[in-house]
Amino acid sequence: MSVNLTLLLVMGVLYAVGIYLLLERSLTRVLLGLMLLTNGTNILLLTTGGYAGLAPIFNKDIPADTYNDPLPQAFILTSIVISFAVTAFMLSLIYRSWLLSHADHIQVDREDIRVAKQELFDEEEDSEIAIEVSDFHENNQPEAKRETVPGIGTKKVAPAPDPDAPGADTPENPRTSEQHEQPGKDKE
Repeated sequence: MSVNLTLLLVMGVLYAVGIYLLLERSLTRVLLGLMLLTNGTNILLLTTGGYAGLAPIFNKDIPADTYNDPLPQAFILTSIVISFAVTAFMLSLIYRSWLLSHADHIQVDREDIRVAKQELFDEEEDSEIAIEVSDFHENNQPEAKRETVPGIGTKKVAPAPDPDAPGADTPENPRTSEQHEQPGKDKE
């Protein structure tokens, strides 16, 4: 399969201009950028189908390699429907923004400035996590050699109560179903 370089060049230009327009603060330019990106994606899907061939209707006399691949065409139709829905949604956002502020430009607010000026390191999210901190599997290493999260110790597990101890069936320490005698089973 050879590739049509003209379609690839057009697709690259559509992607480049679309991404450039997406980075603008004007909602109309963002909409145009999304439309260019979806058209570039449609061209990309079209090039994956290869050159034009026969309609994919089975006939015993026609070899299989002369048929056109219908899957990229189905993807293009799906992409067109999705891009239409996104365009309609963006148009409704642009219209609502125009009704409220009579402007198409998104303003920079105080929260944007605060987020841009804040430090990139966050103590909670960026701290190093140990290799093994799970309580759900066995760890055969001694407790002193285990790697843990700094500031969090290992989980202490209380010893299991003795079912034969006096007061074992009190509400504070109920017996489990395995501890009760079941009829028809021999004690071992």
